[in-house]
Amino acid sequence: MPTGVDDISNNTAGRTADQVPDQVVPPTFSWTGSPLHALDADIGADGGVVVALPVLPADGGDEDGTSGPALGPGAADLGDALGIDLLAALDHHGATGKPGEVHRHPVLGHEGVREVALVGVGDLGTDAFRLAGAALARSVRDREAVATTLPGLADDAALRGFVVGLTLASFGFHVRSNGPRSRPVGRVLLAGDGSRQPVVDKAVAVAGAGWRARFLATVPSNIKNPAWLADQAVAAAGETGLKVTVWDEKQLAKEGFGGILAVGSASATPPRLVRLDHTPTRSGRKTHGHVVLVGKGITFDTGGLSIKPGEAMVNMKRDMTGGAVVIATMAALAALDVPVRVTGLVAAAENAIGGASFRPGDVITHYGGRTTEVTNTDAEGRLVMADALAYAVDRIKPDALVDVATLTGAMKVALGLRTGGYFADHEGLAAAIAAASAASGERLWRMPLHEEYGELIESKVADADNAGGGPGAITAALFLQPFTGDVPWAHLDIASVGDAVSDWAEWTAGPTGFGTRVLLHWLEDDPLGGL
Repeated sequence: MPTGVDDISNNTAGRTADQVPDQVVPPTFSWTGSPLHALDADIGADGGVVVALPVLPADGGDEDGTSGPALGPGAADLGDALGIDLLAALDHHGATGKPGEVHRHPVLGHEGVREVALVGVGDLGTDAFRLAGAALARSVRDREAVATTLPGLADDAALRGFVVGLTLASFGFHVRSNGPRSRPVGRVLLAGDGSRQPVVDKAVAVAGAGWRARFLATVPSNIKNPAWLADQAVAAAGETGLKVTVWDEKQLAKEGFGGILAVGSASATPPRLVRLDHTPTRSGRKTHGHVVLVGKGITFDTGGLSIKPGEAMVNMKRDMTGGAVVIATMAALAALDVPVRVTGLVAAAENAIGGASFRPGDVITHYGGRTTEVTNTDAEGRLVMADALAYAVDRIKPDALVDVATLTGAMKVALGLRTGGYFADHEGLAAAIAAASAASGERLWRMPLHEEYGELIESKVADADNAGGGPGAITAALFLQPFTGDVPWAHLDIASVGDAVSDWAEWTAGPTGFGTRVLLHWLEDDPLGGL
């Protein structure tokens, strides 16, 4: 078995990380106790500071008993210092206080504060603050700093939502010769004494995981291939103290990973299997149990010989989103003090077309000996994931197993483009994933694992057929299930939410990195408590 990073081959087919130019970076968050109108002098913001104030809806109440939307903490003092009637400003802009609403009010004649952003916070819940943070991020792009009193109305969950929303809505990626079109706000100053810094630190870790997953999924596939993705996993491991192991194509063949090898057979860049291991540090928390995460890492998907229509290939650089989510999640575990052992497996291959392509009608043998008749080479993700799942059950023997993949177009048909689907064969694990979905804001809907559809993936010559047809998301899940043994298992099919067609809430147009927040919310507390 491979033992470390030295097992990575240097076959990148001339594609290097140097081809990715320097990218924009997330905003930084810090606390300030200074008066809001005096912050410019403190931070040296040549362009002036934007001050963001919370606006509550009419039913949120107002200290003076007036009706209409109300301003939150800091508004009275700031209005006096700037000589602005901020309640009149609310009326002028037609502010309602609903989450995601931002009105920018210019400030004239003041050297420090150049603008006041009036930010709706709705019912003060976590979702409302996530929307507020996202809307504020878009409003203050290309500004050096924004200061805000919004944390004064937020509990810890809402404060995390605000930080996550503001960070992820700031995401950008470019390969332009003259640099990015815009940049995120550089600094976010939170009004307060800093006693809630641990909440912010964890929120930054969660948001950073989503940012990393989006970056990996957005890199174009003339740069990104299985070896490049493995290199990114090695880099993440080095940053965060994870143990990393990588299988190259020779080692995959030696150990019988037939699914990964078949899918990657026609590519000029051979496949890889990446293993990342997190062992919790003892910081007064009880540590027990072992979780395995498996991610689909198809760095580009032509569909193979069962070729996709041209328009369906455009977004296939992100068909490794599941693998990106696993790498990014693993990299955030130490910062969140996750109390269980976690292993991440990323099965990476490029599904290309050539003389060495695997064919419809081929029978492949997976890790562990189970066989699959290939009737559609575009149902390739399940083939690589089957190997990784079987390896996890055989060699790691986890207490719970969760996979994540942009697996089936059928999930888009079932749930649209803003909700992901999940399957689970254990009620405790299903409930935990549902709770993590609700807390994280990444919306999942549980799908049925109806056994009667199993007959659709029966094969006359092998243990299973890889493309049993509709209902496609269910038959794909049923295909994977035998590789999970008797381990409690959940399967996240995020094909419906792998891409955002436009900016929406904390999503930015393009790959979403969906799944990091669900997994981190689940792992952070007591992930095996319900099992």
